[in-house]
Amino acid sequence: MTHRTSPDGSAEALDRAYDTALLDLDGVVYAGGDAIAHAVDSLEAARGHGMRLAYVTNNAARTPQAVAEHLTHLGVPASADEVVTSAQAVARLIADQVPDGAKVLAVGGEGLLAALRERGLEPVESAADGPAAAVQGYSPELRWAQLAEMAYAVNAGVPWFASNTDLTIPSARGIAPGNGAAVEVVRIATGAKPQVAGKPLPPMHRETVIRTGAQRPLVVGDRLDTDIEGAFAGGVDSLLVLTGVTTPAGLLAAEPRHRPTYVGADLRDLLRGQPEVDTAGEGFGCGGWTAAAGDGVLTVDGSGEPLDGLRALCAAAWTAAGDGSCDLDASKALARLGFA
Repeated sequence: MTHRTSPDGSAEALDRAYDTALLDLDGVVYAGGDAIAHAVDSLEAARGHGMRLAYVTNNAARTPQAVAEHLTHLGVPASADEVVTSAQAVARLIADQVPDGAKVLAVGGEGLLAALRERGLEPVESAADGPAAAVQGYSPELRWAQLAEMAYAVNAGVPWFASNTDLTIPSARGIAPGNGAAVEVVRIATGAKPQVAGKPLPPMHRETVIRTGAQRPLVVGDRLDTDIEGAFAGGVDSLLVLTGVTTPAGLLAAEPRHRPTYVGADLRDLLRGQPEVDTAGEGFGCGGWTAAAGDGVLTVDGSGEPLDGLRALCAAAWTAAGDGSCDLDASKALARLGFA
């Protein structure tokens, strides 16, 4: 695959150019218990323009119905069939490899248990129950004894699966250990490696496409290493919004698989076209800005929308980095745009 060296432009508004938005949740639609600014109105407008919305999350703890109810409470009407979770993806992955009705040792929340039952599998709690597979998904009520049961099963040769391996998860009080941290405990105890379903891996993309029927999807996310990498692995376009984890500096340093097709401030960019980034002398131009790389630094000059300057900087940084990660100093350029 050719390395992306610049964000793309789009003369057509994104909600008209793509049939389905595959939206990450935390950091894109909401943060903690509140909707992110402009998310509710933007999603309502996109739906009104004919774009289908699907909410795609690596969090396996909650059922799709619970996620849909949360979104509806925030002012984003959603139904359970518009929600796709890593629990559903891992349940399908397991069902493809074990007999119908097989027992599965499951450590996780109700979302994981419901997904296994949806595929005709029987969740059990002990390695002594003779499971055909063992699976871990995030649960805030995780107990040490559950990790021990998982280790007993894996050490006995039971195939091991994980909904996702995100090491952290945001909470109202800050950053907490995610499912990947619990998976790492079992890995240390067993020396084994699980089959993983969640973003950015193909099983999650497969599950999303199966459930949505999307023909021309656009992944919308705030994380380079899950949302954007997942789009890259699935061969589909992506929009990064700067309302969550990824910082402008992190975007400039993105390696090829983490470079989004489009860059937006928030979900209002779903409703807009995207400006072109063009070559400008020895650098790159977007809107009223020009950016260049040289002498160990990235520079930007001009005026206009700061996001256009960031897009131009992306082109300069990604071109300079090639198939690696840009390590040029961008601090003054980002300050010039107001991103410092």
